[in-house]
Amino acid sequence: MSTPTQPEAVDAVAAIDDVIGAADTERGTCAQCGRPLGESPSQDFCSENCQQVWRTHHATIVPGYEVLDRVREFVARYNVFPSEHCAPMLALWYAHTHAADHFYVTPRLILSSVEPGSGKTRVLEVAQFLVKAPEMTFSATTAALFRMVNDGPITILFDEVDTIFGAKTGGNNEDLRGLLNAGYKRGATVARCVGDAKAMKVQRFPVFAPAALAGIAGNMPDTITTRAITVHMKRRREDEEVAEFWEEEVETEAAPLRDMLAAWVESVTDKISRGRPTMPPGVRDRSAEIWRPLIAIADAAGGHWPDTARAACTHFVEIANTDRNGGGQRLQLLADLRDLYTTRDTDKLTTDDILAALHALDESPWGDLDGKPLDSRRLAALLKPYGARAKDIKLPGGGVRKGYRATGEGGLADAWQRYLPTSATSATSATSQVSPVADTGEVADTSATSGASPPITDSR
Repeated sequence: MSTPTQPEAVDAVAAIDDVIGAADTERGTCAQCGRPLGESPSQDFCSENCQQVWRTHHATIVPGYEVLDRVREFVARYNVFPSEHCAPMLALWYAHTHAADHFYVTPRLILSSVEPGSGKTRVLEVAQFLVKAPEMTFSATTAALFRMVNDGPITILFDEVDTIFGAKTGGNNEDLRGLLNAGYKRGATVARCVGDAKAMKVQRFPVFAPAALAGIAGNMPDTITTRAITVHMKRRREDEEVAEFWEEEVETEAAPLRDMLAAWVESVTDKISRGRPTMPPGVRDRSAEIWRPLIAIADAAGGHWPDTARAACTHFVEIANTDRNGGGQRLQLLADLRDLYTTRDTDKLTTDDILAALHALDESPWGDLDGKPLDSRRLAALLKPYGARAKDIKLPGGGVRKGYRATGEGGLADAWQRYLPTSATSATSATSQVSPVADTGEVADTSATSGASPPITDSR
């Protein structure tokens, strides 16, 4: 299927202007509302609002799959993305901003990278010409954002957000975190006291608004990342080329695309708001909630987009499930422990064995956490929220040391099954035939470690 070129898009808008000029309206009255033109510089409309309303109702609706194809290709001109699924996802996310009020949630979009100069800002710079009511900001105060969202609708495009949430800032950003968290769901409000001491009153600010956040990886709160689709941007290689970005030219070229996108989305809002799209296998709960608006839009667009959207959904959900940085330090620890127990093909390991193995991992933080290696106290603190507890484990020679079981009460398997993506081979299946070891009691593992004990066999 051939995709219409950008000049064709411009011609479509020009055709609408010709229709406006030829409209059979009384001289001196608005073509939309019929009121006198007054001092309006336009010969056809009394205000920009009437012009926009007229355009919306008289615009030629381009098929959804063609509109999304054009947006996807336009976005891909200015960035090299880490995956083929990124540009289609962005096209769908931009489309959803034009119908956000018709959805129950608006998924956050996170653009992260390990180093600056990876294209995050460029994505936002292009997005501002395609989303609905863009509000591009670098350092807006929380109070200002509250009021902008309250006066909305707006689409928040927040660059360098890592400087807000980074540990080194030392500031209290709970209000901003609360706004971004609560604003994920329609109808959410945040109550604040306004006015002076004598006339203080509580005002509930609506905070529902689409938001794209760009920043250096590792500083975004988990409460936001779990509500987001995350793109891990990378620096372009020298042999990778993109179109030169001249903002005034991009704005001009993007304008008809945004109009086409808005017009098409408006024509299918009833369909997408009532849609109950089938999710890809394994996508459920929060992940399904995040992707439901985008897949509903893709289903309404037709063509290849239903399949394309579900392929992108599967890709990003798998990344989110295995992204240990995005899931926090505890999830990385759970994943490393599951790998360790699976490799050792055992149901139990002493704390000494666990620490020695974790410290030896090349791509892990456990050998240097805030200047010192992971120890038994911190291991116990990280695992405690999951209900995992250190217990006495009998050694082959008859001795007893503290350690962790995979199965049984206080074991690790429950956390693996609840919080980690399904693994083809997991420690729970690898150890299902191992006879359990009698526990002699549950104790807090607070002893210092000294050296690694020999691997444990299943002797009692």
